[in-house]
Amino acid sequence: MQEAIQLRLREAGNILYYDTNDMKPKVGDFVIVEVERGQEYAQIISEPEIILEADLEKPLKKIVRIATKEDMYRINENRKRIKNAFQTCVRKIQERRLDMKLIDAEYSFDRTKLIFYFTSEGRIDFRELVKDLAHIFKVRIELRQIGVRDEAKMLGGIGHCGRDLCCASFLKNFEPVTIRMAKEQNLSLNPSKISGCCGRLMCCLGYEYENYKKYLKGLPKEGEKIKTKEGKGRVISVNALKRKVVVELEEGKQIELDYNK
Repeated sequence: MQEAIQLRLREAGNILYYDTNDMKPKVGDFVIVEVERGQEYAQIISEPEIILEADLEKPLKKIVRIATKEDMYRINENRKRIKNAFQTCVRKIQERRLDMKLIDAEYSFDRTKLIFYFTSEGRIDFRELVKDLAHIFKVRIELRQIGVRDEAKMLGGIGHCGRDLCCASFLKNFEPVTIRMAKEQNLSLNPSKISGCCGRLMCCLGYEYENYKKYLKGLPKEGEKIKTKEGKGRVISVNALKRKVVVELEEGKQIELDYNK
């Protein structure tokens, strides 16, 4: 067993588990961690928890230290420099007339790499843009094309529920979401009602879907013709959570059937 904690790399990086290395960082604290090429900064987003080594695909990397005043100074300086880097990149994109939308930018902790995130409907040949930026900033340049859901995750926002977007606050990965999930939860299929800020189906449609599938087992579908004690009829509504359906009989009378009995 080992004590692990969840953190988010840099400003918009992945959410990962790291070995606490016997340290006690608090939620919101910045820490310095091991990455493939050196060290990077990250922010703690969860309380420590115990993880069995058998549940891990590979050993967890360790937190190096809780960020010092010097570390925080560098992180803040990187953030200040990003504003200029972002504006410069936008200008170069316009000069080269590239069909891409710049979303965000960030420096690595040691300031040896500058990453730009962008969206585009197609593939972009940005080799000359990379040369321009490398010449200006004198660091390794990396351009990453992201999707609209990743864009929403980076920029953040408020969902229909009035809370911060799930993707920007706690979701680690994007799971597939289908229109069937909305149908089986008897939700309106109006795109404006079930789509998020990104224009895709809301991630939260999948949160209760498995429970709905369980409660729907054994229930007739809406529109299905069935036989009842009072005669034949057509199902006009299904309440999965209460396991009740409303049937309209051939003579027009409506009855409610309880499948809990």
